[in-house]
Amino acid sequence: MAKKQFTYRGKTIEELMAMNLKDFAQLTPARQRRSLEHGLSDQQKKLLLKIKKTKEGKWKKPIKTHCRSMIVLPEMVDMTIHVYAGKAFILIKIQQEMIGHYLGEFTLTRNRVQHSAPGIGATKSSSAASVK
Repeated sequence: MAKKQFTYRGKTIEELMAMNLKDFAQLTPARQRRSLEHGLSDQQKKLLLKIKKTKEGKWKKPIKTHCRSMIVLPEMVDMTIHVYAGKAFILIKIQQEMIGHYLGEFTLTRNRVQHSAPGIGATKSSSAASVK
């Protein structure tokens, strides 16, 4: 059985890569389209420059960014990017299905709360409650 070919709004990945930024913006949802039409920030331009250098083989270090508001573009597919989550950089492998989403959507900034023992200053009754 043949694997289904990826399409984004009816366009294949090859067609998306051939498009310029303005044409790609017309395919994205309204929020992302407005963001792209407004123009890229200096931080986003710097990230795209690092991505282009990596594809050419001129950039050897891992790509790290604080730019969580960057929209995943077709030229980012199959790359690994370290995105800052407030405390550490989280590694993301960009896949085709991520196109049109923000980088920040894939790096959670909050962890699940894991309660263990009562903290300092807890009353005797609350410390006895956990020992059952």
